[in-house]
Amino acid sequence: MATREFGVLIHGAGWVSTQHIAACRQNPHTRILAISSRTIESAQSRATGEGLQDVAIYDDFDRALGHPGVDIVAICTPQHVHCANVLAAARAGKHLIIEKPAGLSAEELRAMQEAVRSAGVRSVVSFVLRWNPLFQTLKRMLADDAFGAPYYVEADYLSHNGSWWSGWAGANTRAQGVSALLVGGCHAVDALRWFAAAGEFEAADPIEVFAVAGGYRKGSRREYNPILNRWIENAPPMEYDGLEVALVKFRNGVLGKVSVNADCIMPYRFPLRIFGSRGSVMDNRIWSHRFPGQHDWIELPALGPDSSDVRHHPFQGEIDHFVECLLGGRESHCNLADAIKTHDIVFAALESERTGAPVRLPRS
Repeated sequence: MATREFGVLIHGAGWVSTQHIAACRQNPHTRILAISSRTIESAQSRATGEGLQDVAIYDDFDRALGHPGVDIVAICTPQHVHCANVLAAARAGKHLIIEKPAGLSAEELRAMQEAVRSAGVRSVVSFVLRWNPLFQTLKRMLADDAFGAPYYVEADYLSHNGSWWSGWAGANTRAQGVSALLVGGCHAVDALRWFAAAGEFEAADPIEVFAVAGGYRKGSRREYNPILNRWIENAPPMEYDGLEVALVKFRNGVLGKVSVNADCIMPYRFPLRIFGSRGSVMDNRIWSHRFPGQHDWIELPALGPDSSDVRHHPFQGEIDHFVECLLGGRESHCNLADAIKTHDIVFAALESERTGAPVRLPRS
């Protein structure tokens, strides 16, 4: 095994950066060399809070990219600046860890992909649930024919997003958040693609999307806090529909249904259903031809995705995987090119909601 050490620049000092820092510190092949943010104070505060010493602090991204020894840049900034950040980092020849959603439009994403391709750098997008223990177990079982060939998949993202979340400022707007499906529901969209393909490291390609939107919360200043179980008045309003439901047809013939519900009054949940020709999955419960004497659902003890706290998310698995890809000279199954297909479903859903018609993919 190669023993190379990769220097890391953490760009962005918000909540999610804590998990990128923790994962990079645990990986034996990465060393955090610098943190950059909009202000020196926020970058220094993050370094101090995470106990990092001897790291450079920047409030200028271009200068940070020039820091000696940086090989990898973790883009932990708000989503509306991801495109500019990725273009700059790719031009500087840096490998990229990109927080989701990767961009705000199909045009942004394709510009980012062209920059990555031209620079010859590698990338991974933080659809971290691909490394969730339950997801990994189910995906391996699916690849091992425990459920037969999948023919229908469901995934839902149920979260009353609001000002309890430090990233809500800006993400609640059309300009910077775009839609509920993009802001958080893209995790469910990616899960749909992931389980619609039988291969252990394969995600299905979408070819058609039909979607509707609704809910009650758009424009309302009354907000529910699911962490504290109480209501908040005069909160920043959500400028888009909180409920989106999409039907997706995949190239391999699998059908899927995905939804985001940012209007629900309940704690965060991430329901998952997989229906195959020889078995089924209901969250962590399975029914399989492998157990001919089965008379009740078998519950898997693996940790599921039912928490919105970034500390619960498997960033360590993502970072370790990406480093292995760099050491082995191969692309990630969750690189930017693949993640664009997940985002394409989101943008197609928005178009379908607007026109009332199905949208074919890929777009020309």
